[in-house]
Parts: sequence; structure tokens; C-alpha cells
Amino acid sequence: MITILCSGSRGDFQPYIALAQSLKKAGIPVRIAASKSFQEFVMQYGVDIYPLMIDYKTVDLDPRLIKQTQSADNPLKMLFTFNKMKNFVIDMADEMYDACAGSDLIVYHPGCAIGYFAAEHMGIPSVLAAPFPMHRTKEVASVIAYGHQRMPNSLSYTLLQGFLWMAAKSSAAIVLKNRLGKLPKNFACPFERADETHPALISCSAVVFPRPKDWNEHIHQYGYWFVEEPADYTPSEELARFLSAGEKPIYFGFGSVFHEDDTDRFIQIISEALSLTNRRGIISGMGSGMHLPDHMFAVGSIPHSWLFSKVSAVCHHGGAGTTAAGFKAGVPSIIIPFSNDQFAWAHRAYDLGVGTKPLSRKKLNASDLASAIEAAHSDQMRTNAKKLAENIATENGARDCASVITQLLIKA
Repeated sequence: MITILCSGSRGDFQPYIALAQSLKKAGIPVRIAASKSFQEFVMQYGVDIYPLMIDYKTVDLDPRLIKQTQSADNPLKMLFTFNKMKNFVIDMADEMYDACAGSDLIVYHPGCAIGYFAAEHMGIPSVLAAPFPMHRTKEVASVIAYGHQRMPNSLSYTLLQGFLWMAAKSSAAIVLKNRLGKLPKNFACPFERADETHPALISCSAVVFPRPKDWNEHIHQYGYWFVEEPADYTPSEELARFLSAGEKPIYFGFGSVFHEDDTDRFIQIISEALSLTNRRGIISGMGSGMHLPDHMFAVGSIPHSWLFSKVSAVCHHGGAGTTAAGFKAGVPSIIIPFSNDQFAWAHRAYDLGVGTKPLSRKKLNASDLASAIEAAHSDQMRTNAKKLAENIATENGARDCASVITQLLIKA
């Protein structure tokens, strides 16, 4: 049995669900440890779950802390707000330790480093699985600095890994002391310990960020990990009618980082920008039942793999998963980053010629958004986006990374 440790929003879980799907295809029992509120979401993809009782939706956690964490636009802000959630994180790490029991191998998100030390104590292999490149290299800045912060590459990785480790360190230390009576001798950041029994897997296309030549051989990057949807999506009659009523619309959605306080402002800006460009739009995750002009349509949760093929461009927050889905669909991106690595994906899309220049969330206005919409529909950007999608289609990151895990199990 392989246990995968992950935390975050639905978008954070999807790459790990894809990895689990590939492991299942290889005939390997696998489960994902996740908060109980994610149980239905994970299991709909045919993946088993180890339900964690701790859940920020059901504990006494100030919703403002969640908003502050999701909208932090630099690592120090993120760490400050994360520290306020300390008790919640400790309880989650404690349950994750229990989830590792009885496993043959542990796969862990960098924010769930308890998995490395639990596996070590249990005498089983562990695999670091990261949703973005995170290992030191001289070739490119880390995702918390790329295009956003000017600093030496080495410092950018010190900050990235230091932030991820600090987010996990205190809770892991408390759990390990309680469980083992003392901390392991090697209790320190494990992210650069990639070796034969502790390989690292990266969910990222090599045509988006090429695999650095100075990484060691045990760091594997073969492409994005895309989920296989359980069934073909069937749209509502209203959505189908809207899609067929004119030119392809533009998608607008900002994932879990979007807060309802911003709804009226964003909808007004989007509506004005669409009117200025004479285009239509689909807004996602901004509520329903509202009165919208005829050129706009509101939707809830819809698979990006289905919807993005039906739009002319995607305007979003720059989450790693949403960015990858836009790249895969071969449509231009308009990215309005909210926090942390989202700035890197926004700037990378721009550098690759498949996205417009990143827009400021705080300074966003209809005129600038309209200009970005026009730029996204240029022939050159549309051609670039299609070519990138063709190159991404030659990769199968989830399958190839699952193969690394399979080989590790055979050797163990």
C-alpha cells in the first residue's frame, strides 16, 4: 500500500490524484490522506482515501486567516499567517503520521514533510512529490522569485525551501517528540536529500521549465500530472446554449484564493472589459443566481479539461494546476496573480509568449484587462499557445513518475 500525503485546496490535490490514478493502473494499491471534506472529491476519481478528522471547515478557525494565507504575496506574509494556524497544523501532522502506518511507501507533498520522518522511523522508502520545481539550480530562479523578485538564484531556493520547511518543521517536531520521545538525529530540511531510496518527483512540463542539468539523477521531471476525469462532463442546457450562441467566450476564474469580498468589483471590471472588446465571458467560482448581462454566464465547479477547450482564452490567478490546464488546452492565458508561486507562472506564460503581461490584482481596471484580452487574441499568441499544447501532449508525467515509484517498490 502506498500512502500519499497532501494538503491544501482541490487544485492542490489534483496532481496527486493523477499520480494515484497512474499507480492504480500499474496494479499498486494507493490511497490519499486528506481531510474528510475532500472524501467525495477524491473518491470520484476512483482513488481510495484515508480520511483525516481535522478539517479547517469544521474546526474553530477564523476564516480571515484562510484568506490572509491564500492572498499573501510574499513568503514572509505567508509564514506569518501560517504560524497563526499552528494548532490546526499540528493536529493534521499527527493524523498524517497515523496514516503512514501499514504502508509500504510514503509519497509526500513538501508541506507534509512529516511523511519523510514517519517513513524513516517505519523503515520504508519515501518520495518527495512536488507540484512545482523546488530543488536548487544555478539555471533559473525559484518559483517565489522568477519574474517577481530580484535576488540571486541560490537565495531564492534558500527562501523557498526554508519557507516550506518552516511551515512543516514545528508541527513535525512536536509530533515526533510525542511519538518517539526525541527528534531523529537527522531532523532537518529533507528536500535536497534525493537519492536512490528517497527520489523526488516534480509535476512540471519540461517545455515550460526545462529540467535543470545540475540536478542529481534522482530528481525526476517528466511532465505535468493531469487527472483523468471519471466520465465525460455533460453541461447544463443553459451553459450549452450560451456556448453555442456566439464566438468562444473567455474563461474567468480565480480558484480558492478568490474571496467573496472581491466579487462585485471583479464582476464589474470583467463586464466592462468584455464590453470594450465586444467579447463574451464565463465566470467561475464567483457565486450564482446573480443578474448578469447577456454576454456573461456564471458557472460553478466544472472540469477545466472540458471547459478550457471551449473558450478562446483563460483569465485566472496563476495557480500551478490552472496554469497547466490552460497550457494543455492550447489557449492563451491572462494571469492576475494573487500570491507566491502564482507570479512565477504568470511571468513564465508571458516569457513563453502564451500569456499576456501579468496584471496587478490590486490595481486591476477594465481598461488594462481589455488591453490584455486583445493581446491574448493576437494571431501570434494563439499560435504559440497551440504549439506549446502540442509539445505538452508528448509528455505523460504522472505515468512516468508512477514508474519511478514502482521501480522503487521492487527494489525495496
